[in-house]
Amino acid sequence: MKCPFCQHEDTQVLDTRVSEEGDSIRRRRRCVKCDKRFTTYERIELSMPIMVKKNGSRTEFASVKLRGSLMLALRKRPVSAEAIDRAVASIEEKLLTSGQREVDTGHVGELVMQELKRLDKIAYIRFASVYKNFEDLAEFQDAIAEVGHERKPRK
Repeated sequence: MKCPFCQHEDTQVLDTRVSEEGDSIRRRRRCVKCDKRFTTYERIELSMPIMVKKNGSRTEFASVKLRGSLMLALRKRPVSAEAIDRAVASIEEKLLTSGQREVDTGHVGELVMQELKRLDKIAYIRFASVYKNFEDLAEFQDAIAEVGHERKPRK
C-alpha cells in the first residue's frame, strides 16, 4: 500500500479489525520511510452485469428501470410495496450471483416474468403480452392457460 504522505510503496500493517457490520476491514498502517500513520478500509465491491440489448448495444443495469417495469405491470393490483421490493432484490441477487459480466436483457425479462407469475397472475399476463409481443388472441389464451394450470383449487 502506497503511503498517502510521501508516496513510498512500503508500509506496515499495525492493526487489523473487522467493522461492526462485518462488511469491511479496517487496517492501521505505518509508512517505513516517513513514519506517518494512516487508516485504510477494504470493502467488497460488487457490480451488476452490463445489459446487452437485442440490437447488441450495451448499457448499465438500472434498478429504477427494473422497478418501473414491475410497477407498470402491477399497476392497480393488490401487491404490497414490500413484495415489490423483495422481487427487485431477488432479481438483482440472481444477476449478481450469476457471475456473468454481461447479461442479455431477455434473461432479465424472464426473471421479471418469474417474479410476476409468483406475485400476481394478472400482472404476469400484462407483462407477458408486451414482452412476448402477443400478436393474436390465441397467444393470450395460451398464457392464461399456462397460469391457469398452476392455480390451486378453491375449497
